[in-house]
Amino acid sequence: MSGVLWQLSEAPVAYPDAVGFMEERAGAIRAGQAPETVWLLEHPPLYTAGTSADAAELLDAGDFPVYRTGRGGRYTYHGPGQRVAYVMLDLKARGGDLKAFVRGLEAWLIATLADFGITGETRDDRVGVWVRRPGGEDKIAAIGIRVRRWVSFHGIAINVDPDLDHFRGIVPCGIQGHGVTSLRALGVDADMAAVDAALKAKFEAAMPARRPTEPALASSGGR
Repeated sequence: MSGVLWQLSEAPVAYPDAVGFMEERAGAIRAGQAPETVWLLEHPPLYTAGTSADAAELLDAGDFPVYRTGRGGRYTYHGPGQRVAYVMLDLKARGGDLKAFVRGLEAWLIATLADFGITGETRDDRVGVWVRRPGGEDKIAAIGIRVRRWVSFHGIAINVDPDLDHFRGIVPCGIQGHGVTSLRALGVDADMAAVDAALKAKFEAAMPARRPTEPALASSGGR
């Protein structure tokens, strides 16, 4: 199958339901039975713990559920006002380069933020996309992926207008000494539809392109 299917959920999606869909879709992509998919959604307020999560970094979950998850990384928050994009791609067909895939996700986020006049940057020693502020830097977007048999799932999250106080329950991504920000906190009055349009417009240029299927070579009978 060719082309990427863009799927949008208007209502918040429970985290276990999202994981179940991604598991099923990744298997179908691997089997050639479904197209690559980018799923745009929001979650109800919750925390997730990645494969490297340290229990000491869960400061106060309060009433929010905490889910262990198979994606890379540590603790993160998801909730209303945050655009999550789950990215289910056939990485083998896109060159089989995991580092290039992560760089593509970073470039995608940076290009999307630039549409709103925000300069996003990456850092070698910490994950995600950051913006400078007087005296420091704040995180505006997160990346957390899983790859199984060359098909990716999980993905990215951009803080559009979430309740930033909800990040206080964790040490976000295990990184101390830096804050968390959003488009709204930076003075950008953009709704989810505008962010979705920018994500879709910037996707193809940022992500490694699919390679055309190569024809099988006929055997010559030699060694």
